[in-house]
This record gives sequence, C-alpha cells and structure tokens, in this order.
Amino acid sequence: MKLDVLYLDNHLLVINKPPGLLSQADRTGDVDVLTLGKAFLKERFRKPGKVFLGLVHRLDRPASGVMALARTSKAAARLSEQFRKRTPEKRYLALVEGRWEGAGGGVDHLVKEGRTVRVVPEGYPGAKRAELRWRVLGTAEGLSLVEVALATGRPHQIRVQMAHRGHPLLGDVRYGAARELDGRNLALHCYLLGLTHPTRKEPMRWSAPPPAAWGRRFRGEVARLLASA
Repeated sequence: MKLDVLYLDNHLLVINKPPGLLSQADRTGDVDVLTLGKAFLKERFRKPGKVFLGLVHRLDRPASGVMALARTSKAAARLSEQFRKRTPEKRYLALVEGRWEGAGGGVDHLVKEGRTVRVVPEGYPGAKRAELRWRVLGTAEGLSLVEVALATGRPHQIRVQMAHRGHPLLGDVRYGAARELDGRNLALHCYLLGLTHPTRKEPMRWSAPPPAAWGRRFRGEVARLLASA
C-alpha cells in the first residue's frame, strides 16, 4: 500500500489516510500509517538506518482523512503541544443516516467502557465533556452530508454524538447504523487540517476529498466545500 502524500518537508509529512488503515501498530499486526510512512521516507531519501517519524494525532481505523506526522523530534514536541492545546483546525465530513437540516452545536458527557463509548448524565463517574458543532450540507437517499468541527477530542466522539441525536454514521454498526458503507469502514473523513508549522511558525492548511467508497454521493457539495477550504 502506498501513502497518499499531501505535503513533505524536512519536519512534516502530511497524508490522506485511507479508511481501514491503522494510525499506529496494534496487536493485530496489520499495516499502519507509521510503518508505511517510515518505509516511504527510507526509500524516498535512501536512508540506510532507522527513520524517525512521530505520531502527533490519530484517526480511527475505519475513518479517513488528513493526518500530519513529525519527521524530527523537535517537530514532534511542538506539534504534540499544539494538539494538546487544541489549536489545530480540524474539520470533518460525515455521511449520517436520516434526513437532517440546519446547523447547531451539542454538548454531551461520554464514558468509555471497553471498546465502546456511551452518553451518560453529567457527573457520572469517569465521564468527560464532549462538544462539537455541525451543519448539514445536503440530504439525499435517506442520508445527510454533515460538516463537523470539534471543540473537544474524545474517543469516538463524532460517532457517538451523531448517533445520540438519531443520526448514526453510515457504516457505523457499532453505534446503531442500519446501512453499510463498504462492509468494514464508516463514512467519517477529516477533510481539512490546519496547524502552525513547527519550525517556520507559519499557518498551513491541507484538504483532501473523501475516499472512493463514498461513491458519487454529494459530489457537488463536497467539491464546493473543498474549493473554499
């Protein structure tokens, strides 16, 4: 598998992660972004020894989208601090089940139990506040195209908060979806990432279209959104 590289310099590697690819290795032994990234850099620059590549943020395996990786320890530390402070701009596209209209925001309290996350009352032991904003870009075929911006970063946050509002992500059977996307993944894509370059201190932004599994759904709406990104 080859990485879809959006940007490369001495400190940064930015890719468009496909759905189904792990961000980093786990017990499954399946291929992951870090391993592929290191192999890419080793071949690209003909490096004889080990290649450094730092993971500074993640995307769920069944999701897709723009990811930034650090090529130096200095970049890794500075980018990690940005993500810790939640200063990078991250915007997502989601295909959710049902007809939805308008825009709004939502605050819930989430607790992780095993491999799943659920909404619980405020004050529930171990619960964490989750906040997001959303706006519907179009509806068709019993689905809605939704743009999502996160104010917090919780595990499975978009998936759980959308499902809690009666609109699970297409393909997200874990959280109540009735329809499949491609049998393995779900329709959640980080289409835009903006951050401050770790050494030049310049603002940078990258965008990428959703994967082929989304088909021709909402192509016009997606094209207009990417053109303005």
